[in-house]
Amino acid sequence: MNWTVAQRILGLLLMMFSVTMLPPVIFSFIFADGSWPIFIESFALTLLAGIVAWYPVRNKRKELRIRDGFLVVASFWTVLGMAGAVPLYLADTPSMSVTDAIFESMSGLTTTGATVLTGLDTLPPSILYYRQQLQWFGGMGIIVLAVAVLPMLGVGGMQLYRAETPGPVKDTKLTPRITETAKALWYVYLLFTTLCMIGYLLAGMGWFDALCHAFSTVAIGGFSTHDLSIGYFDSTAIDLVAILFMFLAGINFSLHFFTWKTMSIRHYLEDPEFRAYSFILLMVSTVVVATLGWLGTYNDPSASFINGLFQTVSIATTTGFTTANYAAWPGALPVLLIFSSFVGGCAGSTGGGIKVIRWLLIAKQGAREIVRLVHPSAEIPVKLGHSAVPVRVVDAVWGFFSVYIVVYGIMLIAMMATGLDQVTAFSAVAAVINNLGPGLGEVAAGFMTLSDTAKWIAVLGMLLGRLEIFTLLVLITPTFWRH
Repeated sequence: MNWTVAQRILGLLLMMFSVTMLPPVIFSFIFADGSWPIFIESFALTLLAGIVAWYPVRNKRKELRIRDGFLVVASFWTVLGMAGAVPLYLADTPSMSVTDAIFESMSGLTTTGATVLTGLDTLPPSILYYRQQLQWFGGMGIIVLAVAVLPMLGVGGMQLYRAETPGPVKDTKLTPRITETAKALWYVYLLFTTLCMIGYLLAGMGWFDALCHAFSTVAIGGFSTHDLSIGYFDSTAIDLVAILFMFLAGINFSLHFFTWKTMSIRHYLEDPEFRAYSFILLMVSTVVVATLGWLGTYNDPSASFINGLFQTVSIATTTGFTTANYAAWPGALPVLLIFSSFVGGCAGSTGGGIKVIRWLLIAKQGAREIVRLVHPSAEIPVKLGHSAVPVRVVDAVWGFFSVYIVVYGIMLIAMMATGLDQVTAFSAVAAVINNLGPGLGEVAAGFMTLSDTAKWIAVLGMLLGRLEIFTLLVLITPTFWRH
């Protein structure tokens, strides 16, 4: 294990991350909210921590091995989640404990969107901006992690996707070098953020709200500057802008890149994951909207349509914005929506969940087994597009799915052991491990009523969900540490 190299990288990351605490200072001056000293202090503390970690090992430049990569990736999200909590803990408004500050920071960076804060409308604008910025940088980190880093470690949906799927993302990298790959993704991400902000402005948002919500929309984060989330604006135009960009952000960013590069939408149409993603959203939206209309939940059919569509896209993509109290909807709709978050977005997107590509392979494997019952001797390959998927890849997907369910079950029991009822515990674990945000029961409006123990379980769930389970679990296996 190259401890010194890992330490050097983490030191550099902390120094880079410290710079992200300076933009809120500008907003503090613009709105004269008096919060700028806490961001200057946080910047200095984080920068100092980075220097202390980096300076003693600054000349250590050994080649990183796969084992080192797992440690660096897990440490990256853990350490930056802790560092991101510093301004929230130091602030007088809101007044937060260490647990709450780390929860909020980790929720932001992993783009989970669960919150322990209330009274958002009265918080200092610089604090509100900082929360949104955490999600935006976290979303970009997730894309680079999913598309460029985890595949090199043999982990993540994109590893399966790239290795086994024909089409534009079959190559090992989008561009020859990982730095160029990251740069290409930045361009797409920044373009989407800009277009989303313009869309919100044209729909009637003020510039500050438009910027903040563009950050969390493209990051599929779900943080808002208002307690009522997007519902605060009570605007169909704003709802439609949010729906469009939540849908786009849930698509594999590699497809966006190649579509931009070739100026052709054929990459979307040829991609089996995109087609499955669109089909799932269409089917769930149809069921939700039809049920709301049939049961007369809203007097106006257009309200049933826009609220049903918005909540479906928001929750299925694991964004977590709300325009209605979906937890109070009749019948099985709330549970259906929570279940849709287990599917999540596409591999290589900012979305959470198990990922559409894995569910697609599981469905095809299930269909194959049914056919095998009738034709036991037949050789029936699982295919994505026109290419057969190797058995090893199907096994890996089933392994991931199995571990996901086991981890979910253990966390569910742990949450109930803290005193939560079944509905709250079920949805709370789903909300954090799928990086969704809002749940049902006591966590429908936020996680502020949970005990500190439950919040730490939730923090662990956010990390597990964001790091595709195995990246974190591998660190506790004896094999990993054995020389």
